[in-house]
Amino acid sequence: MELYVRSESVVSRVVAGETLIVPISKGVGDLASIYSLNQVGTTIWEAVATPCSRSGIVQRIEQEFEGERWEIERDVESFLMELQSAGLVRSLGAASPL
Repeated sequence: MELYVRSESVVSRVVAGETLIVPISKGVGDLASIYSLNQVGTTIWEAVATPCSRSGIVQRIEQEFEGERWEIERDVESFLMELQSAGLVRSLGAASPL
């Protein structure tokens, strides 16, 4: 099972109820690349504050929002790929079985 976690090269803040993410390069925030997340995106961002599996993220979304499981799974996978592509989230690879 693959785990996802926030990149160490970003900072995030909640401003006026909106989650903002700023990539950091060489100790300076890249203000041209600020990301703003909606409520679902914020829930995913909160989930990856510590290593979390895709299925764990899907469960959190199912508990907080309405939607068909297949749609949630599809959207979570797509959003995680976007976050990875932007360098905001990284994959830790497969987790060790318990």
